[in-house]
Amino acid sequence: MIVSLFLYAFVASFTPGPNNIMAMTFANQFGLRKTMRFCLGVGTGFFVIILLCCYFNILLINFIPKIESIMAVIGGVYMFYLAFKIIRSKHQESDGSGDKHNSFIAGMLLQFINPKGILYGITVTSTFILTSHSSYFSLLSYSIVLAFIGFMGTFSWCLCGSLFKKMISKYRSQFNILMGLLLVYCGVSIVIG
Repeated sequence: MIVSLFLYAFVASFTPGPNNIMAMTFANQFGLRKTMRFCLGVGTGFFVIILLCCYFNILLINFIPKIESIMAVIGGVYMFYLAFKIIRSKHQESDGSGDKHNSFIAGMLLQFINPKGILYGITVTSTFILTSHSSYFSLLSYSIVLAFIGFMGTFSWCLCGSLFKKMISKYRSQFNILMGLLLVYCGVSIVIG
């Protein structure tokens, strides 16, 4: 069961999604060091989501169907907004004025409107964790490990954005369009379920 848990966690964390696409775009535009705050925010928000899912799994399973469509629309609209901003952005040296979305708070809050992350949290806790663990220490430990895996997935995309900065800057507008369209795809898939 533990192998299945970690396989599921790695696949979910390292595949393209809003967190990873935003991290790659930010790292390419603002650099690895400045984007670490966004990645840490994603990891922290994800930790909070997993922890909440552990402790309130029954409540969430009963409540989520009632608010899932609202969360999906809010999350989708936010992703469309981010896609629009990415597609329209021009290359600029970071002077601090254009990177308000590249922050710890933005990374953390993104997790609370990201239905994919919340549903992942519910699935992983109800399927893998709560079936055999119930102590506070176990739930906290699993939450930390899963948040770390999520952080590493986001950080790996951030690292790629930073490492391929020269190549991406050569094709900046095409890269921005591609990243924006990937976010639109994420937003559409979340809205239509």
